[in-house]
Amino acid sequence: MALAIFDLGLFRPRAPIFDPYPCSRLLHLASLSILRHTSTLAVPALDTQITSTSTQYSLHGNLSSAAARDDDAYDEEMAQPRLNKLCSRTLGIRSSMISKPTRKVLNDLKRKGYEVYLVGGCVRDMILRRTPKDFDIITSAELKEVVRAFSWCEIVGRRFPICHVHMDNSIVEVSSFTSCGKKISRALRDDIRKPPDFDEKDYLRWRDSLQRDFTINGLFFDPYANIIYDYVRGMEDIRKAKVQTVIPAGESFGEDSARILRAIRIAGRLGFRLSRETAYSIRTFSSSVLRLDKGRILMELNYMLAYGSAEATLRLLWRYGVLDILLPVQAAYFVQSGFKRRDRGSNMLLSLFSNLDKLLAPNRPCHSILWVGMLAFHKALYGHPRHPSVVAAYSLAINNGGNMVEALKIARTISRPHDPRFVELLQEQWGGDPEVLRDDVMNLAKSIKEALSSMTDENFVSQAMAAYPEAPYSDLVFIPLGLYIRVCRMFQCVTRGSEDGFRARQGGGINYDLLAQGNMQEVRHTFARVVFDTVYPTIVEK
Repeated sequence: MALAIFDLGLFRPRAPIFDPYPCSRLLHLASLSILRHTSTLAVPALDTQITSTSTQYSLHGNLSSAAARDDDAYDEEMAQPRLNKLCSRTLGIRSSMISKPTRKVLNDLKRKGYEVYLVGGCVRDMILRRTPKDFDIITSAELKEVVRAFSWCEIVGRRFPICHVHMDNSIVEVSSFTSCGKKISRALRDDIRKPPDFDEKDYLRWRDSLQRDFTINGLFFDPYANIIYDYVRGMEDIRKAKVQTVIPAGESFGEDSARILRAIRIAGRLGFRLSRETAYSIRTFSSSVLRLDKGRILMELNYMLAYGSAEATLRLLWRYGVLDILLPVQAAYFVQSGFKRRDRGSNMLLSLFSNLDKLLAPNRPCHSILWVGMLAFHKALYGHPRHPSVVAAYSLAINNGGNMVEALKIARTISRPHDPRFVELLQEQWGGDPEVLRDDVMNLAKSIKEALSSMTDENFVSQAMAAYPEAPYSDLVFIPLGLYIRVCRMFQCVTRGSEDGFRARQGGGINYDLLAQGNMQEVRHTFARVVFDTVYPTIVEK
């Protein structure tokens, strides 16, 4: 019987929903109903309410016994066949939450007769009413069939090949059950026979879910049937606000050490905790991230620091000892300033990224130029503390493209008190001599360039934590030459003066499309805004 395909594109997109307190969302989940594994429901329209169900049970009731177990130990039953079907509409998920390019790709593949699902973090985020960073599709079509289905599509990746479908100036990632099924975890290789009560579609989804990194990323969403499939207790861990690997964490991180970075990134972004076993394995295997390609490390760091959850992520990196490996220069700052692993306080580095986070979101990221420049700026300031007026004048000069006369004039009129907590800021009174101020600004600019250069020097990086023999050795330099040059260009207007053709930026808003592209004017404006708000907060804490 032909299935009527509902055009996702007909839905009018709603404004993005931001939920900064995901745990409040989790409390609502406890009252929702889940559909037990019965039979596949044929739903002709994408947003048609599922009314045909057989066995229902309360999420709260189902999880009460699970909560009584030690939820921090790896459950050996994880690999056992288990299917829950959830009504996506009951969970508050609507097709209008899916990006328009993704809807078009889903529709095109569905019209050609292929099974299509959204999978991974986007499903988790929609359940939590958060804006997904991106949407991943998995389909029954082979990758070569996906390529033939779209005018601009290519296969990328060798170890885990996927398709990049270019749609409406966006890239939609599409993977295939056929390619994913070729690589099964060693821990599950003996347990992949089809369970007797699973049909072929259940079996494909189940096999794929066992290869996912974390249980909360193992959910499949069929937007045409309004069903979410859960084979690995992902809903349990969403409810518990917990990041837990699908297979034992030690083996999971051994197979792909990038999962260490993703675990911290997800926990930082969602405010989730790491399970005890996951946290222990992160500490144990943290040095293995050095085996990753430097481009991959830069990509993961960008996901951590450029999407609105940098402060929380830096705290977790420090807490679990990964900062010592990824950013040893910044880890040395934490040590030297007496910042404990579980410290709930703050410092200037965390405050800078906290203020950056206020301006960003998963769908409003910045270019890596900005956060790399922020790290270099702070390192220079910590190495040689400056008067707040010097920092203010420098940030103003960055904002106006190097117009030092204007920057010095405005800096001398600032009467707002600076934040006295930061050792990076000198507390003594400034004499007010404009020539001295100008010289100090130029000196700061020179120090920032030197700091940036040192961050690309393996020998310097390796010595950052040398005074702390218990720290792991790391000489990781992840900044490529091209990025280094662009960051230098962001700062060079201070020493070279106003640039030809530069026009002063009007208004305080941010063009996020240009910011993500690395537009120099937009990056400089955002940098100056973050620095100024950190040094001169609206409310000064005692």
